[in-house]
Amino acid sequence: MCGIVGYTGTRQAYPVIIKGLKRLEYRGYDSAGVALQQKDDVTIYKKKGKVADLEESIGTSNVAGTTGIGHTRWATHGEPNDKNAHPHYSASGKIAMIHNGIIENYAQLKSELSKKGYTFKSDTDTEVLLNFIEEIKTNNECTLEEAIRIALKRVTGAYVILLIDNENPDTIIAARKGSPLVIGVGKGEHFLGSDASPMLEYTKEVVYVNDYELAIVKPDELILKNLGNEKITPYVQKLDLELAAIEKGGYDHFMLKEIFEQPTTIYDCLRGRLDATAGTITMAGIQQYAEQIINANRIVIIACGTSWHAGLVAEYIIEDLCRINVEVEYASEFRYRNPVINKGDVIIAISQSGETADTLVAIESAKEKGAIILGVVNVVGSSIARASHAGAYTHAGPEIGVASTKAFTAQLTVLMMIALKVGYMKGSLSNERYRRLLNELDAVPEKAAWVLNHHEHIKAIAEKYKDARDFLYLGRGYNFAIALEGALKLKEISYIHAEGYPAAEMKHGPIALVDEHLPVVFVATKDVYHEKVVSNMQEIKARKGKLLAVITEGDEISKSICDDVMIVPETDEVIAPLINVIPLQLLSYYIGVAKDCNVDMPRNLAKSVTVE
Repeated sequence: MCGIVGYTGTRQAYPVIIKGLKRLEYRGYDSAGVALQQKDDVTIYKKKGKVADLEESIGTSNVAGTTGIGHTRWATHGEPNDKNAHPHYSASGKIAMIHNGIIENYAQLKSELSKKGYTFKSDTDTEVLLNFIEEIKTNNECTLEEAIRIALKRVTGAYVILLIDNENPDTIIAARKGSPLVIGVGKGEHFLGSDASPMLEYTKEVVYVNDYELAIVKPDELILKNLGNEKITPYVQKLDLELAAIEKGGYDHFMLKEIFEQPTTIYDCLRGRLDATAGTITMAGIQQYAEQIINANRIVIIACGTSWHAGLVAEYIIEDLCRINVEVEYASEFRYRNPVINKGDVIIAISQSGETADTLVAIESAKEKGAIILGVVNVVGSSIARASHAGAYTHAGPEIGVASTKAFTAQLTVLMMIALKVGYMKGSLSNERYRRLLNELDAVPEKAAWVLNHHEHIKAIAEKYKDARDFLYLGRGYNFAIALEGALKLKEISYIHAEGYPAAEMKHGPIALVDEHLPVVFVATKDVYHEKVVSNMQEIKARKGKLLAVITEGDEISKSICDDVMIVPETDEVIAPLINVIPLQLLSYYIGVAKDCNVDMPRNLAKSVTVE
């Protein structure tokens, strides 16, 4: 969601901040702004719209200064407009602040401040928190640092805040709870960001700030403290990330680049872990807790959005191969419904960013009840990774497109390896089937590349159906979750209404929608359900529905029924979801482009949902 950037050092801050905000545009936003320390003053520029609109509005204005903060806002409190854009001034005009998160008790604080004579220029919870901090500073005649510490003990909600003021030149004070904050360490300079992308070209050394920590950042000094004013030694990590990974590399869109990266990202996910020749899977985090996983009464998978679909595939695979009961939960529901968690239950938390707020709170609650937490995340050093007992990184690299593609297939790859390893160790998976599935999984990068080589055919199909108002996606078994994911991608990217259903459930309602105008997409590759799916396809055809399908190479029966087909190589049904989702990603992408949608940054969506 909101993106934050900060800089203090010897460079001019404005160009660094603007470039950083552009790097964070993928997170989703509706306004942007910067605040700069200039001599004895703090100057703010902000504007509704994109970073480019902010730049245009600033024009030739004075942007000198070597310390500053910047923000891209995703509206929560107050509509997207200039006055609600960040940064905000305090009532005195001496302090400027940006904020990612939601202050849940802002209304109570605002009421208290209003009674003391404060007036507010915006509708945001951020301005309330800033004035609350300044009120404490004034009344207690304390430093800004101490006022922030006192204020945050009273605040409920999630936040990352960055503040600059005219009394502390070259100093940024930052704090976090529940939203990500990374500090880049340079020579005589420091960078701050929601993630590492704004600082990648300047430094590879970073510090991940933890919840309830305060950072006092100067050009030559980084001080970390907890809310009890105790100093904490910063843990500096080295980024294993290259600048090229966050650039388009000649593709029209990040989404297309990331779809085409999947043969490489899946291979990277397997590399060093799966050895099909030796018949081994090496996953240290899973090995460490193997006995607990094997003996668990149940596994609960928690996730949101696309990651939830990956969890649904994993449910089918783990129950099949490991014979362990699996439940898949939306993290946003799981955290509030007082779920029954017993000591020894295994919780698998799936998140691309590793910062998904609902998932993070859900695992913290389960951890307190004695559950074992395994994280499947993409971002090294993220909050979920740090909160988990063990797990596995997906090694997909930065995913800039808001609609997840390569992160989804990387998550599936990790989950499949976990299922294979646990099933084999438990003895619920025969050696013969284990070896066959290892070979099938090992062949996925090559098969994914084969599908991508046929993208022009899918592009032509997309052009044919781009004006449809609705889509229905159907699948059975392992392909049910892929139908859900296909429908989600189309909604996200093209703004076309789409629903995913189990194919057998279509006669319990959705078939009423079928007419000659409705495209119905079947994920119909060959598996144990195939004959039944073909029957479902015939039922759609009999009602004049437009029939599209993802089918296995050589399946002439399905091809003869359908209006259009997207062909994939034959793959074992357990592994097939990794291949079957790729044509649906391409279909969504090309329909979105044909409709002139912003496929990298769809309206109203944010890359990582770090607030409720």
